[in-house]
Amino acid sequence: MPTRSDPESNNIGEFDSKSFLKQLTERPGVYRMYDEGGAVLYVGKARNLKKRVGSYFRKTGLAPKTEALVARIASIEVTITGSETEALLLEQNLIKSLRPPYNILLRDDKSYPYIYLSSHSDYPSLTFRRGRTKKGGGTWFGPFPSSGAVKESLNILQKVFRIRSCSESYFRNRTRPCLQYQINRCTAPCVGYVAPEEYQQDIRHATMFLEGKNPAIIHDLMNAMEAASQNLEFEKAAAYRDQINHLRHVQEQQSVDGEGGDADVVAIAQDAGVVCIVVIIVRGGRVLGTKDYFPRYSIEQTEGELLSAFLGQYYFGGNTRREIPRDILVPVEVEGQELLARALTESANREIRIRGNVRGERRRWLELAMTNARQTLLTHLASKETVYRRLLALRDLLELPETPSRMECFDISHSHGENTVASCVVFDENGPLKSDYRLYNIEGVTAGDDYAAMRQVLSRRYKRMVAGEGKRPDLVFIDGGKGQLNIAREVFDELEISDIPLIGVAKGVTRRAGMEQLIDAMTGDVFRVPADSPALHLIQHIRDESHRFAITGHRARRDKKRRQSTLEGIEGVGPKKRRDLIRYFGGIQELRKAGVDEMVKVPGISKSLAETLYAALHDE
Repeated sequence: MPTRSDPESNNIGEFDSKSFLKQLTERPGVYRMYDEGGAVLYVGKARNLKKRVGSYFRKTGLAPKTEALVARIASIEVTITGSETEALLLEQNLIKSLRPPYNILLRDDKSYPYIYLSSHSDYPSLTFRRGRTKKGGGTWFGPFPSSGAVKESLNILQKVFRIRSCSESYFRNRTRPCLQYQINRCTAPCVGYVAPEEYQQDIRHATMFLEGKNPAIIHDLMNAMEAASQNLEFEKAAAYRDQINHLRHVQEQQSVDGEGGDADVVAIAQDAGVVCIVVIIVRGGRVLGTKDYFPRYSIEQTEGELLSAFLGQYYFGGNTRREIPRDILVPVEVEGQELLARALTESANREIRIRGNVRGERRRWLELAMTNARQTLLTHLASKETVYRRLLALRDLLELPETPSRMECFDISHSHGENTVASCVVFDENGPLKSDYRLYNIEGVTAGDDYAAMRQVLSRRYKRMVAGEGKRPDLVFIDGGKGQLNIAREVFDELEISDIPLIGVAKGVTRRAGMEQLIDAMTGDVFRVPADSPALHLIQHIRDESHRFAITGHRARRDKKRRQSTLEGIEGVGPKKRRDLIRYFGGIQELRKAGVDEMVKVPGISKSLAETLYAALHDE
């Protein structure tokens, strides 16, 4: 049996679980494990991706089958979902399409629950079925996430449409109505109490309900109610009214709002000179899977231009024709959007729409795609292979005698000179070393004097190092131009530090990413690096991280003087909503455990506000 990879190993060919888990989200989702040849090994779901995936890399306690799986892992991809239920359904779809070998041994995907509409010519039944078969004809709806979901749907269908749920033998042998008729959950077709035409109308509406077409059903029932009223059939009209009220109540509580349909949801994320584009594939209102891309690009290109180039190649550039759904959802306006939509329409022989301003479920899909793009980009930037390749490029760029194993970067943040904070972030051969990050409160300097603030933080940091109290870096970056770099040079001269390279990172005249100027403190040389250089991408990553950490520290210091509830500062959550949330959940801890669907049950909390709350409480 092959031995398991050591996460601490520096062998770039092995899967670096430590770096991967460092950036992994704690949200629910699906993970896919691949071998060296790119073949999928296993697909799994998780309520908490970080904990679930991390459990595979424990030192002890793994089953032999799991150890064999882990030994073959070369890469892992994740797809974030809105809930654990969505993760379960996506996992099932991926298992069916990918057929991973370890899933075949561990799970039989034929055991998922379905709703079955029988093939009876006049009075078909709707029943619960475990697993789908080809026997008997009929129509299958599902799979559903659990047997409870099937029973809940059948309960609604019996209340609203009064469809029979009995077996065929029971149906054929009835001579009088059963209890279901007495409690108004069946129209007693077994004894002919309902005409086949009327019953088929109920079946049609039930089918529309299971397909997520509630608005269309309500429209039909409203027309029928008005017709019954005009014919003075008031009891019939009242029955239609009750059906409409039931359906409206169901529609308010369903997470899928009936839009359904097919769509490709495209999102983009950029950082440290890298672009990640994620495509979420939605068919029939269900998320079927995702695909990640890392295209090369020019620094002059906007997100709209990048998406335009990507979509053209995605749908027209392959050897095989790719399926084009009716809707393509994008987060920003695409360059040449109308022209591209016309070309896609002509290719598909039906109208294709490229849309960005969407609401409801489509808005949630788009936000989910953006979350996945950001997470995938973070994971890519933190991968050992990416960091190692960039370190080698940085060594060659700066002509260093050895590959740097510890780099530090400093930045200053304040609000009009108040609450000044300096940050020191640290990167090593595995990427960000957050345990060594430090924040420095700057005191006793003139408000807004960034030079004096830089002098103070560097003196405090490196006096300790010279005294033997701190770790020694191989390379130091200063976020700023010649002024800040000259201060750093003076501090190093005063402390007699001459063997640590000191580099300034200035944004340049245009202040655009990719146009940075590097300044060597020793020689004073100013030079630019090509925008596609891995070395520049690493420098951008370090500089951006120091800037982010400085701003975070500044905001924390600014807010420290006033006691603040966890819910304060969340846009749209005022005092009344905070009280209602705490009253409903009983405390902030229970609120953190709640999902979006549970939050919307609190009066005044809309779906969009619940999503904002969820993101804020989970630091997303």
